[in-house]
Amino acid sequence: MAGGSKKVIYAALAGNAAIAVTKFAAATYTGSSAMLSEAVHSVVDTGNQGLLLLGIARSRKPPDAAHPFGYGMEVYFWAFIVAILIFGLGAGISFYEGIHQLRDPEPITRFLVNYVVLGLALAFEGVAWTLALREFNRTRGSRSLLEEVRRSKDPTVFTVLFEDTAAMLGLLIAFAGLFATQFLELAWADGAASMGIGVILACAAAGLAFETKSLLTGEAATPSVLAEIRRLAIAEPAVEAINELRTVHFGPNRILANISLNFKDSSDLAEVEQTVVRLEHAIRERFPDISHVFVEAQAQESQTDPRFGVSVSDAT
Repeated sequence: MAGGSKKVIYAALAGNAAIAVTKFAAATYTGSSAMLSEAVHSVVDTGNQGLLLLGIARSRKPPDAAHPFGYGMEVYFWAFIVAILIFGLGAGISFYEGIHQLRDPEPITRFLVNYVVLGLALAFEGVAWTLALREFNRTRGSRSLLEEVRRSKDPTVFTVLFEDTAAMLGLLIAFAGLFATQFLELAWADGAASMGIGVILACAAAGLAFETKSLLTGEAATPSVLAEIRRLAIAEPAVEAINELRTVHFGPNRILANISLNFKDSSDLAEVEQTVVRLEHAIRERFPDISHVFVEAQAQESQTDPRFGVSVSDAT
């Protein structure tokens, strides 16, 4: 796990904890439903960052008999729990508060306090969002944000980025609700703003759940990694063809690679053994994240035999 990921999480955790206390005080003082929703949102975000840190810590446990490939997927599990909490607590409570305010509007007092708190929260969230985006961009290159989220195998950074983006949008909606309540005298605006915050959180949670579910169910290495492994394998003089190449992520920085090779008929046992050793060394040197490499020698014809349950085309 990159150190930058933990730095982003710590920054978000500290900011959200401070913001949550301030928002609760402002909501109690002024009676704003949107402000209360924002306070709950910040509490949920603070807890979420704690869960991400827990996932990072647990993912570093060494392999054992029960988990021979390590605990790297703990990060994916806790990121999925974060998505559930955002939806269940953040979005759910925001909707509840919004409906309650619409049914039984409570007058809001001391608007200036709310504006000051929201302004400070927006500044803090902006700093955390900038740090998360900077860390996210370190590996993004020319890819779009959405493409990098789909490609990324480290959910910690894009989870914080999703949360902070949702938080900033929620703050703007809360601003709009307070403004409409104060200057347009729309009593329902504050409750509607609270429900709007719930919608934002629900959308963020759905996006996170979709991405982390894909990681939990076993994603392959990126196409560029697969292409390079194929190049290294086919460059070996004794290799006739690649029957299969399958990879799976057991964590952001832990990949298992399984390669089935068709060796030339002229290759003897010593050549096959030397090729396997060289190839494993070359792959691990080129990609340190590949922690396990399994190479098997298999005739290409057997890959089309239905008894094996897989065909050569599955290798792609």
